[in-house]
Amino acid sequence: MKELVKVMASALVANPDAVEVQEVEEEDRKTIKLHVAPDDMGRVIGKQGRIAKAIRVIVKAAATRENQRYSVDIE
Repeated sequence: MKELVKVMASALVANPDAVEVQEVEEEDRKTIKLHVAPDDMGRVIGKQGRIAKAIRVIVKAAATRENQRYSVDIE
């Protein structure tokens, strides 16, 4: 899942070397934390959060296939 988010984010940003993805395990779910350069935040979030929402939907669909729960935090 971590690689999936990294590939999507790297394709969106102008500085793909600055993309960092961490996976944090919590009690009942896993959280993916996405860090990008400050200049690229708008590209990852998108207008009215549409790109961020799309990333979350794709991760949720992939996680459902694996019977797991994931959330995505963009920081």
